[in-house]
Amino acid sequence: MIQRISEKELEAQREYAEKVKTAVSAAGSEKGRALRFCVVTYGCQQNEADSERLAGMLYSMGYEKTETDADADVILVNTCAVREHAEKRALSVTGQYKHLKEKNPDLIIGVCGCMVSQEHRLDDIKHRYPYVDIVFGTSYLWRLPEILYRRLSRRKRLFLLDTGDDGNIAEDVPVLRECGYRAWLSVMYGCNNFCTYCVVPHVRGRERSRYREDILKEARALVADGVKDITLLGQNVNSYGRGLYEDYGFPELLSDINAIDGDFTLRFMTSHPKDATRKLIDTMASCEKVAPQLHLPLQSGSDGVLRRMNRHYTLDSYKRLIDYAREKIPDLTLTSDIMVGFPGETEEDFEATLGALRDIRYDMVYSFIYSRRKNTPAAEYEDQIPEQIKHERFERMLQLQNGIGFEINRGYVGKTVRVLCDGESKNDPSTLSGRTAGGKNVCFTGTCAAGEYADVKITEARPFVLCGETAEKGDKNDDI
Repeated sequence: MIQRISEKELEAQREYAEKVKTAVSAAGSEKGRALRFCVVTYGCQQNEADSERLAGMLYSMGYEKTETDADADVILVNTCAVREHAEKRALSVTGQYKHLKEKNPDLIIGVCGCMVSQEHRLDDIKHRYPYVDIVFGTSYLWRLPEILYRRLSRRKRLFLLDTGDDGNIAEDVPVLRECGYRAWLSVMYGCNNFCTYCVVPHVRGRERSRYREDILKEARALVADGVKDITLLGQNVNSYGRGLYEDYGFPELLSDINAIDGDFTLRFMTSHPKDATRKLIDTMASCEKVAPQLHLPLQSGSDGVLRRMNRHYTLDSYKRLIDYAREKIPDLTLTSDIMVGFPGETEEDFEATLGALRDIRYDMVYSFIYSRRKNTPAAEYEDQIPEQIKHERFERMLQLQNGIGFEINRGYVGKTVRVLCDGESKNDPSTLSGRTAGGKNVCFTGTCAAGEYADVKITEARPFVLCGETAEKGDKNDDI
């Protein structure tokens, strides 16, 4: 049974937070400055949302945020376990903190999140990284005040291995958001799908949905705070409400959030194709605040590979849903995930994926080379694909998709689109950057503050970005 963490348990964490705050204040007085924290994040949007909560708890305990790890008194590395590359990056950066610990023995270094929800990784850090002070998995994130207090008071290293999620959800955890006008809003956690390549059910537990009243309360607070772009998060948002409500699911939740007064855009990820329905598409089409954007991971264009992945849909059923979505939402921006080199993938299977890309024509694809994950069925398959073949196929797929994305983007030239500005472009400070309601990245010239809207006339298209200039008054706004 899904339950909220009790108020008594949350109050205990608030008490721990006050004790840590007292200790932090005293240490800050001795140093003559406020103590600082740095959270380093790897992985998906849910990891980013978790990091904002970690930051919120640290801030509530008296620490100030710094973007520079060398200036920090507490460093938390929030990790991902979906691909080997993400784990290696997290371990590499953790290894670099050894010299910071040597310079500052009082520095607290923590590693948390998905990677260390695996016993072999937790043991690895325990023995190979003796300067790491605290390690805790995903189900312990809300207990950071207690974990930090125990480390400060006992001066012993602390390692907490997830023993299986109990299904409980912590509400009212402090949040320190990275952006004042864009926000993540988690509607559920965990996954029940058990795709044969994926560790998520093992590191984040089984599916569990938040109560709708808690989600709506948070959504209203975000809008009241001036947030203009809200992304609902879940490993499979289409499963929202399962096991919690009999007649209330994700489409109903979208409608309820859409009804909140305010000027904001609502988007979501990720949808699993086996659970995405026409009702979802109809709801998107009828809700004016829901973005005309759908991220629907295909993974492979081969039905045989999809069966071995345990995905529970076919290419034909997937394409029929896409056709319906494009009929109901003509300006739909469509993105997907594609995996190359899954065990047993033949050249014919791979060509089926390329054929799917040509037929479906995604605006953009997040592409990955299959990564063998411990404790997943696919890791034990004997027909693993050689690295050279995987990389060669990956490059062919990228070349095809980049060309398709470029062609689609060229269709925007001459149109005027509404863009939520993010301020100066990171790649070119002389220009501004932002996103359309459909999620298209736009760089443009003109004047616009971060968090404000601009009408931008598109003058140039590139494979991954549209370029333009703020439109003159009276120019048609295509509202894309």
